[in-house]
Amino acid sequence: MKKKLLAVVVPSLFAASSTALASGFQLIEQSASGIGNAYAGSAALAEDAGTIFYNPAGMTQLGAREVSLGLAVIKPSFKFHDRGSLAAPGVPLPGSNGGDAGDWAAVPNGYYSQKINDRLWLGLGISAPFGLMTEYDDDWMGRYHSTKFKIETININPSLAFKVNEVVSLGLGVNVQRMEATYDRYVGLAAPPQLRALGVTDAAMQQTKLRLNADDVSWGWNAGLLLTPTETTKIGFSYRSKVKQKLDGDLKAHGPAAAVLDNPRLGLAGVDAKVSVDLPDTFIASVAQGVGERWTLLADVSWTGWSSLNVLPIYRSSGVQSGSVADTLATRFRDTWRVALGANYRLDERWLLKFGVAYDESPVRNAENRLSALPDNDRIWVSFGARWSPDRENRVDIGLAYLFINDTRIDSNKMADGRGRLTGEYSGDIWLMGVQYSRAF
Repeated sequence: MKKKLLAVVVPSLFAASSTALASGFQLIEQSASGIGNAYAGSAALAEDAGTIFYNPAGMTQLGAREVSLGLAVIKPSFKFHDRGSLAAPGVPLPGSNGGDAGDWAAVPNGYYSQKINDRLWLGLGISAPFGLMTEYDDDWMGRYHSTKFKIETININPSLAFKVNEVVSLGLGVNVQRMEATYDRYVGLAAPPQLRALGVTDAAMQQTKLRLNADDVSWGWNAGLLLTPTETTKIGFSYRSKVKQKLDGDLKAHGPAAAVLDNPRLGLAGVDAKVSVDLPDTFIASVAQGVGERWTLLADVSWTGWSSLNVLPIYRSSGVQSGSVADTLATRFRDTWRVALGANYRLDERWLLKFGVAYDESPVRNAENRLSALPDNDRIWVSFGARWSPDRENRVDIGLAYLFINDTRIDSNKMADGRGRLTGEYSGDIWLMGVQYSRAF
């Protein structure tokens, strides 16, 4: 029932929310108004209803009612360059470099905040806090590792804020989150003896694709603290809990070997499947400091508990091999830090200019643990934007950011599984653009 409810509340709007922008597959772009500052000061600014995501305590800085609707458009690029990939010792892995694994994607969001009395505010946020999409050409040499990996989330976040006094505000929210994952790869380079005895050839194995589809709905919580010791100083702290997703779905084969792999007597594919994912918790500390009449300086430090994702076994959950491991994603992630600095400049009553830079760590430990499904690495943000306020009730934010990604080595050895050793380097970057409309009434 809860899955059907989410599907009705947020229909196809969030279908494209599937490209990771922060490290790992976290999407920090939950309010387009923050793009211009590289999300510096995200838990302290409270400049629109988007504060519901970053720090719900910030609603106490808003008026009687406020709505914000935003859209971030993302263009990542991840291009693989072979550096000696092998099918077997001394045997090159055949195939192409796979093209550009990144593509256009959109991350929409919406928020509503309402003042109940002088101390209490209620709010509702709808966002997509995690997402990922990598897709390669079917003939690429890493096709036995992955050809497509897609993660989509929808998060519904009812929240409340309480104004303790003129200095201290508290916030609390509940998150109902749906996650859906799709994982495609070709079976392998050679047929094992068990399948060869049933007439499956090496060529059939190489042309048959496995697909995992799975989803779940789970929940978590978030909390925030906002301090306003002076009229020009805001200090914000916020925390979002882990969300434990127990994804259920199916594992199916497509191609010339599918009839054998899906045979109920073998139970290798054509079965139900499950995988548990502990989406990480996050903590943010932010400062916004006014300087003179025109400038506001911003700073942000955030931590993400990516070590909750270590080894993710994909289990068969039906058939004669129920309980056996069909595949394993050995992420072995580490916790990460993100640091951002920004500034706002008040040009006049209608225009506010925004600037920001950030350094964002990757959770991937090294080339050996890097997945072709997630060619992630440390990145540097450079961004700018503007806010136009034609009157006191309406505001439009625009932002543009460019993300420099370090060249990314991969050395993923799957020879023991008959899938080859993928050795090479990725070059990549990301463009990010966003627009947001906010109205107070």
